[in-house]
Amino acid sequence: MADSVALDPIDLQILRLLQNDARTTYRDLAAEVGVAPSTCLDRVARLRRSGVILGHRLALDPARLGRGLQALLSVQVRPHRRELIGPFVERIRALPESLALFHLTGPDDYLVHVAVTDMADLQRLVIDEFTSQREVARVETRLIFQQWECGPLLPPAATEGG
Repeated sequence: MADSVALDPIDLQILRLLQNDARTTYRDLAAEVGVAPSTCLDRVARLRRSGVILGHRLALDPARLGRGLQALLSVQVRPHRRELIGPFVERIRALPESLALFHLTGPDDYLVHVAVTDMADLQRLVIDEFTSQREVARVETRLIFQQWECGPLLPPAATEGG
């Protein structure tokens, strides 16, 4: 487990703002948190170097890309052995329908968030890419009606007491 990084209130404010809009300019960010743009740039660089900021991602609307149906697939792999995990993970990550993949504890080994065109496409994906694989013992599908973004993510001490 990675060590946590000490963050002061200005760092936390920078993280809040960047999580809401990663395109915020350093000048606007600096003005919002009350520091010079060069100081803001140095702080963001330090947050990157320390691994707090991992990168920036572009959020896309799957429906606007023709993938209007989303689902969560609970997958049980048998046998659950290390030599099968790597190839399984890489195969699932390479699927254009895959949005996220989680390795879990409990009765299911993986949870896969997928976006597909329609029910027929979902059925094809489950049958051709999951249940056809020898190591996949079971797939349970749950359709997603709606989802919301949450956050911003802050360290526990910053969220306690208000």
